[in-house]
Amino acid sequence: MIRAVVLDIGETITRDDRYWASWADWLDIPRHTVSALVGAVVSQSRDNADALRLIRPGIDIAAEYEAREAAGRGEHLNESDLYPDVRPALASLQALGIRVVIAGNQTVKAGQMLRGLDLPVDLIATSDEWGTAKPDPEFFARVLDAAGALAYETVYVGDHPANDIFPARQAGLRTAHLRRGPWGYLWADAPEVIEAADWRIDSLTGVATAIAP
Repeated sequence: MIRAVVLDIGETITRDDRYWASWADWLDIPRHTVSALVGAVVSQSRDNADALRLIRPGIDIAAEYEAREAAGRGEHLNESDLYPDVRPALASLQALGIRVVIAGNQTVKAGQMLRGLDLPVDLIATSDEWGTAKPDPEFFARVLDAAGALAYETVYVGDHPANDIFPARQAGLRTAHLRRGPWGYLWADAPEVIEAADWRIDSLTGVATAIAP
């Protein structure tokens, strides 16, 4: 029986449109250029931040992040950044008596903003708050602590095979691969993803349907 569901954040709970558009505006280049470069590095299985490094070689991303915050052009997240299936899906899981956790590779500020949206979840945590990031096994050890359930009773839901599905599976969790966002669409039918994912879904509402007893 599944007792806990833990969900990734970027391109699972939230859309990345605003994030990449804000970087394009900050670097003063067309937004479609950033989108195209993100797609290019994703297709090469590279870190998505490499898109920014292609635009400005040698960029100190952490320093630029701080500069953006200081200029009032930093991270922002509100209801419009949520995918429309998020609230009904989370509520459906809680109605089943499932413990619901959101945990992904995000900043402390992102965690604060997500908690400010009053989502129907039991806990929200980010990699910066935990001091460990996916795909590190320590991150998934923290996931299990947050889930309060055994690994085989816990499902990790995410779009990114290398950051979500493979390491979660290695940690003994059940996995649901979400066909959403660049990573989710690109690798949806990859044999290794099909093998690693217990469920393959097109919407978060599919999670409750998949795990319902």
